Amino acid sequence: MRGLFYVLTALAVMGLAFWAYQENYKTQSAIAEVRGLHGEIGAAHERLGMLRAEWAYLNRPDRLADLADLNFDRLGLLPLMPDAFGAVDQIIYPLPPILPITNPIELSFDQRQQMGNDL
Repeated sequence: MRGLFYVLTALAVMGLAFWAYQENYKTQSAIAEVRGLHGEIGAAHERLGMLRAEWAYLNRPDRLADLADLNFDRLGLLPLMPDAFGAVDQIIYPLPPILPITNPIELSFDQRQQMGNDL
């Protein structure tokens, strides 16, 4: 009986060692994947910083003004003048919508004739 207990204990220890060994490899694999993802994120941040710098370089006002002057005829641009803008009093605002009548008032025949005479 004691021998069987020793054999079962040894098998349980070997099984747990095998399980721990596999979990260790899974953990190491996950850590390596996380490191790879951190590297990709760092590279993406570097690319994004470089693209932002390039965008700022390409959108310099003096460069854009030179490009506008070079392509003035082809683009059909007009110089920016103060009279190109309108005044606030020139804005046409939409009229408020006409609301439906919810409480109609009934007029008698005498009142309608009197209102007709007043007009």
